[in-house]
Formats: sequence, structure tokens, C-alpha cells
Amino acid sequence: MKDVDRGALTLSAALSAVAGFVDAVGFLDTGGLFVSFMSGNSTQGAVAVLRGDASLALVAAGVIAAFVGGVTVGGAMSIRTARAQTWVVSGAAVVVAVAAALALGGSTTLWRAGLLAAAMGALNTLFLADGRARIPITYSTGTLVSLGLGLSALVTGGSRRGWQRPLLLWSALVAGAVIGGVTHALGSAAALGVAATALAAAAAVVAVRGRRTPRPR
Repeated sequence: MKDVDRGALTLSAALSAVAGFVDAVGFLDTGGLFVSFMSGNSTQGAVAVLRGDASLALVAAGVIAAFVGGVTVGGAMSIRTARAQTWVVSGAAVVVAVAAALALGGSTTLWRAGLLAAAMGALNTLFLADGRARIPITYSTGTLVSLGLGLSALVTGGSRRGWQRPLLLWSALVAGAVIGGVTHALGSAAALGVAATALAAAAAVVAVRGRRTPRPR
């Protein structure tokens, strides 16, 4: 995270806010499942198995599979160029827009949850290095670990700024979740429409950044 420039960090924070927004909408729609936080769904699914709730266990597994599928598609595009990043964010915007249209048509919530999970999974492939995500866009556990390590460095005489970027990303995700929860009162279709619009705007920013970035010779 510390090697990412300010422009990319700002974009990441904006996308984290959208992820929190979408996760809150998905959580409220499904009554307790997440579309960007798969650790929570893994625990939910395991508890459901222990309780004999096969339906919930299968739904949790399906959402997790959709998320992994989104990551797989994004990773397969070899996120190394700005153009590939533009396609990933644009694709996520389209998928969320489809979910909004399905909500407007009164479709099953589970189909929408799967689409949203796939879109959120793909966003985590925007900043890769050595096969790993340098910046976790849609989940906060790794970000909080980085925050804790940054604070430990601060109190032991190390870097004085290492905690700032993780705090920014975590705060953006939480703020997005709060806004998503409030916006959900307007209806799932409207809330997801807002998220799709935000992702489309982010895709435009990524495209502009790509044109400004010098191509390697």
C-alpha cells in the first residue's frame, strides 16, 4: 500500500466506499449475508451447517463462489495496464447496474447477491503485485492489520505515516456502508443505481489516468 501513488490511493478509497455501500445494501437485502466480505459469509455458512440449515449454507457458498469467480475473471485479464483496469471497473459498473435492473423488476434477491459479489470480487484485482492484491478494496481485515502495524511503528520510533493510508481506506469503507444503509431506504434498485453510477464515474477516472500514464518502451 505504501508504494501506491496518491492518485491510486484516492481511487482506491473511493472504490472502498462504493464497496462498503454495496455491501450494506446486499446485507440488508439478504438479511445477513455479505457481498464483499467473504470471511463473514464463511462463518455464516459454517454455523448454518452446524445448525442444519442447508439452505443458508448453500446460499453462503454460492455468494462466495460468485466472489471468487469475479476475482478469477479480473485476475485473468492480467491487471497490468490502465486499460485492463478500466475494463474491470466498467464491467463491475455494468454488473451492478444489471443487479439494479433486476431489483426494479422484482427478481430473486439471491441472484442479485451473486452478481454483486462477483463485481466486488473483480475490484480486488485492480492493484496486483506478485499475484497478490496490494490494496484490498472490498474487505477491511488486512487493512486493519496494516493500520495496527502502522501504529506500532509510530509508537516505537518508526514511520510516522504508516497508519494513515490504512485508516483512510477503512474509514472510506465504513462511510460508504453508512451511506449505503441510509440510501437503501429508497429501495434496492435506487441504491444500486447510485452504486453503478459511482462505479461508472470511477471507470472514467481510471481511463483518464491511463491516458496520462506514460507507456513503457
